[in-house]
Amino acid sequence: MTRILAVSLAACIAATGTSALAESRVPSHCIAIAGAAPGMIWQAKWGDPLPAGTVRLSYVGHSTFLIETPGGLSVATDYTGRLGPGDVVPDVVTMNHAHSSHWTSEPDERIPHVLQGWDYTGEPADHHLDLGEMLVRNVPTDIRGFDGTVEPAGNSIFVFEAAGLCIGHLGHLHHEPTPEQYAALGRLDVVMAPVDGGMTLDLPTMIKVLKRLRSSIVLPMHWFGPENLARFLSGMEEDFVIEIRRESAVEVTLATLPSRPTVIAVAPRPLE
Repeated sequence: MTRILAVSLAACIAATGTSALAESRVPSHCIAIAGAAPGMIWQAKWGDPLPAGTVRLSYVGHSTFLIETPGGLSVATDYTGRLGPGDVVPDVVTMNHAHSSHWTSEPDERIPHVLQGWDYTGEPADHHLDLGEMLVRNVPTDIRGFDGTVEPAGNSIFVFEAAGLCIGHLGHLHHEPTPEQYAALGRLDVVMAPVDGGMTLDLPTMIKVLKRLRSSIVLPMHWFGPENLARFLSGMEEDFVIEIRRESAVEVTLATLPSRPTVIAVAPRPLE
């Protein structure tokens, strides 16, 4: 596993319109367990048109993914102000303020919707953004301060419902969700999970969370290097299928979710 991972990563790591606002959203099944069928669609280039019912997730780097819908909506997660050399202006960006690699104080003014995962007032952030084709909502969680204190509701798990899929981004998760938070998340078909093993959750707890969620697809992020990623994959391989891909993006449909829970490690790549 480690040798394959190292080879794969060594080889790999090196403006959307607003017409989609009028699109209707296929309801997701966040609160229901859906039957899954084997198979998956792969495509490594962001910006290309998508077939109906398909969502593309491109791993930009660290905790940033670009999520795209068939109608042309795009969302950048844990947005830091730059997605790569391309002039990409997402419809929505989400941010968490654990530190500067998860947010920016100066987002591009052309972005219509900038969603902070925390509230400067100290109250939990509360987002429920319905864009027609996509619904964006959040579940607040606590974060640890650098001095060992706890900041209530300093992080948000953002959930994106589109094309019948329920997609979650755990952000800078510092504790296992409470029963109430698990319930608010619902059934996540795809989850983007930080797997560094220390700055966020320790690996045993993160693996416990992912086994509890039992999403059809887990996309590792925030792993810093091949060794950290290999440790995470080793801890997951007993219960999850492991796929290591050269591509930076994956395309998913509700009908082609894998029949067994699968971890898919894709290579980070800035958008060009």
